[in-house]
Amino acid sequence: MEMPIYDVVVVGGGAAGLSAALVLGRARRRVAVIDAGSPRNAPAAHMQGFLSRDGLAPAELLSFGRAEVEGYDVEIISGSATDVLDDGACRFSVVLRDNGSVNARRLLFATGLHDEIPDIPGLRARWARDVLHCPYCHGFEVRDQKLGVLGGSPAAVRYAQIVRQWSEDLVYIAPAGTLDGSERQQLIARGIGIVEGAAQRVLVKGDRLCGVELDGDRTVPCDALFVPPRFVPNTDLLIGLGCDHDEDGWPIAGGDGLTSVAGVWVAGNVANPRAQVITAAGEGSAVAIAINADLVDEDVSNAVRPFASKPQEISMTSRNPVPRPASIPPPSKHHLSVMIWLSVFPTLTVINLALGDWLKTLSPVIRTFALATIAVPIVIYGLMPYMHRLRTRLMAARAGHGISGRRPC
Repeated sequence: MEMPIYDVVVVGGGAAGLSAALVLGRARRRVAVIDAGSPRNAPAAHMQGFLSRDGLAPAELLSFGRAEVEGYDVEIISGSATDVLDDGACRFSVVLRDNGSVNARRLLFATGLHDEIPDIPGLRARWARDVLHCPYCHGFEVRDQKLGVLGGSPAAVRYAQIVRQWSEDLVYIAPAGTLDGSERQQLIARGIGIVEGAAQRVLVKGDRLCGVELDGDRTVPCDALFVPPRFVPNTDLLIGLGCDHDEDGWPIAGGDGLTSVAGVWVAGNVANPRAQVITAAGEGSAVAIAINADLVDEDVSNAVRPFASKPQEISMTSRNPVPRPASIPPPSKHHLSVMIWLSVFPTLTVINLALGDWLKTLSPVIRTFALATIAVPIVIYGLMPYMHRLRTRLMAARAGHGISGRRPC
């Protein structure tokens, strides 16, 4: 049995992927979403900053999203994509881990990213609980508490200055020798404490973070620790397709999400590391509109292809379309004068025969005015259009186009 071809297969069932699927489903596209079921924010208890859904559990948002897209006949496929085959003509086959596959006209990758964090004992276990990475996602919930920032990575000082917005009780922890004079001055100027040393492990008491142990048996107490991770996009499949990417592995895409490979789009954290949940959802929506427009262009091209080799246009101006030669020239002055005479003469003749006695009672000027008032609309709106159609048919027949003798509508 022949495998169905989806208009779009979305790889990734997070906010970006489901938002795109929602728009495409409402556009009456046949859509499948491949969802591995491992969202980046799964460890977080709450999702913040999403208008009308602030504080909602991430799993609940995805559950609501799946129900909404399935209401538009979008198919959710639980599983992982392991490979993508491209025939070079915007036709793709996505291979699934269970050895199945799905075929698509277009692909949207919303595969997100993963966080690489320092290999410090206890850090991963507290991730998204009280070891945090995004102050805009978690800062308000730990406001005015004793906070720490694990520094030493590029731009970590700038990151600490942003975290400072949520608490005045902040300490910057960094390996010795990683701060220059300007950075040190900036931290001190805003009352950010500085502790230099190598972090050894995260300290927990009663299932709550209580501090960071440094070398030399030193301890830095804190209620929450902010750690700027290294963002790594999940782009193995994109790279396998040959999509261009920068030196850090991020896919290069246009403003509409289109990659360097025709028919392949990206949305969300896989291309934008700073996108929050609401941002990723918006990107998914915008990219879906671009994909649908691209599919419409292909649909139009496929529809007109059968007519490309035909010498005739099809006139759709009536209920009964009539073949019309594509290159009949406009009437010459001679033709136009004949057409006007053939229209005016019988019109005036009929008017005189029908209204002659009455017209004789009028003065010459009024008689002329009456004749013109009656005759001009009949000629312009009734007989001249017919004369044009008749001329077109006669010239087409003369040129050998083989137009039938049926009366035009």
